[in-house]
Amino acid sequence: MGNVLIVGASSGIGAALAGLAQPHCKVYSLSRSAAVPNVFKHFSCDVASDALPAIDEPLQGLVYCPGSINLKPFVRIKPEEFIADFQLNLIGVVRCLQHYQRNLQAAEGASVVLFSTVAVQTGFPFHATVSASKGAIEGLTRALAAEWAPKIRVNAIAPSLTDTPLAESLLREDSKKQAAAARHPLKRLGKAEDIAQMAWFLLSENAAWITGQVMHVDGGMSAIKT
Repeated sequence: MGNVLIVGASSGIGAALAGLAQPHCKVYSLSRSAAVPNVFKHFSCDVASDALPAIDEPLQGLVYCPGSINLKPFVRIKPEEFIADFQLNLIGVVRCLQHYQRNLQAAEGASVVLFSTVAVQTGFPFHATVSASKGAIEGLTRALAAEWAPKIRVNAIAPSLTDTPLAESLLREDSKKQAAAARHPLKRLGKAEDIAQMAWFLLSENAAWITGQVMHVDGGMSAIKT
């Protein structure tokens, strides 16, 4: 498949995707971690503020995995917290896509995969910051899919609560895990592998006629009630 850049491959969904992709392509990794397994080459940096490293090869895929889950009543959220969420969830994406646009354009049939959340299109209380910043990702996904067609495909995945290190503070107790699982029609939490499989599909040629879409991988949360 060529070369794929995974931003945030050190844990969770990014790490699961790196494990899926490495046997089939050359995986570059970019995150704040000192080292990342299952990759061809790792760059350690903060995508929101540091200079981004050069990659001297075409990129058939770019996946941006970093995210945040900051849940608070709206009245208690400071403007600075909205700015921090936008910095991580949106500005980091923008910096990476602008920096590596030429690498994507140099490839045949390049694919970009971004991440939203089920909370954007299914309103949940206390999700104001993450819904706002990830809602911007959905808008960016459609705008870039139009602007970069037909050369580069751009899609997003909107998961529900997934059992990863990012959600650890919400799932520390078994009772919380069971309650969260019960809210989903499929009666379980998502796993990193569930989301990574969709990302791998969107990167692959099997998704060659899919662009501008937000794919809901959420245990049925956004679509059905049981």
